[in-house]
Amino acid sequence: MLVKKNNLKGNIMENKTKKPSKKELLSIPNIMGYFRILLIPFFCYFYISGEWNVAAIILIISTITDFLDGQIARRCNMITNFGKILDPVADKFTHFAIALCLAFRYKLMAVLLILMVVKESYMAIMGIRSLRKDNKLSGAKWFGKVSTAVLFISLAYLVIFTDI
Repeated sequence: MLVKKNNLKGNIMENKTKKPSKKELLSIPNIMGYFRILLIPFFCYFYISGEWNVAAIILIISTITDFLDGQIARRCNMITNFGKILDPVADKFTHFAIALCLAFRYKLMAVLLILMVVKESYMAIMGIRSLRKDNKLSGAKWFGKVSTAVLFISLAYLVIFTDI
């Protein structure tokens, strides 16, 4: 965040990282993000136990909350810098957990897992580098949202239709 400071030489813009407030941390969209992260172990347990219908229901609930948290954040002006980090982290954890569970049934899914780890590691490094340079977070771009949706739909399809 840029903070204006007055001194003898005039106004200076200074970079200062602001800690998220309790209100920001506990906003409805962020609570929904925490909820999505909490659903992951339940999804994994039920999927690995062979209760694929329950796992699919958990996945559907996660998908609905993912959609709703973005809608609520935009429509109710609750977009926060913390939420800009939390939402994609919840997405990545969910995608990775789904792919990991699917790897127990589909051996070739290991290739997807490796690609995901490489891609996400690169994205994390570049994101940290960008934050250090610009000290700001930009929201997701349309192509990132489409990519996330296509990956999620593909993984969900493999979860829901178990007889493939």
